[in-house]
Amino acid sequence: MPFLELDQIEAREIFPGIRIRAPHGENLMLSIVDFEPGGHVPLHSHPHEQGGVMLEGRMELQIGSESRVLEAGEYYIIPPDTPHQARAVGGPARALDIFSPIREDYAALWADGEAE
Repeated sequence: MPFLELDQIEAREIFPGIRIRAPHGENLMLSIVDFEPGGHVPLHSHPHEQGGVMLEGRMELQIGSESRVLEAGEYYIIPPDTPHQARAVGGPARALDIFSPIREDYAALWADGEAE
């Protein structure tokens, strides 16, 4: 399991227009997030620390009361229990999210072992 190929992990839709692939280990989860044009992750929070980097396209990210449009190569850190939301801007977008500890709700989407 130390090497994975993205195209071998089935994408799961978590919100309309938002699909993820989320392989994980014991304490760390990587999540490729694909946004269709207009895709939106609604305001939410969770106890996991989350960091990430924009890979393609543009995404408006609100963390707490701050909002910014991010482009490829820009990073973000979201502290635990901090409300945040995201949406694609101007077309499709792709980001890599990293969670610690792993998000059990995301891991459950691949309970058959595909993403592990």
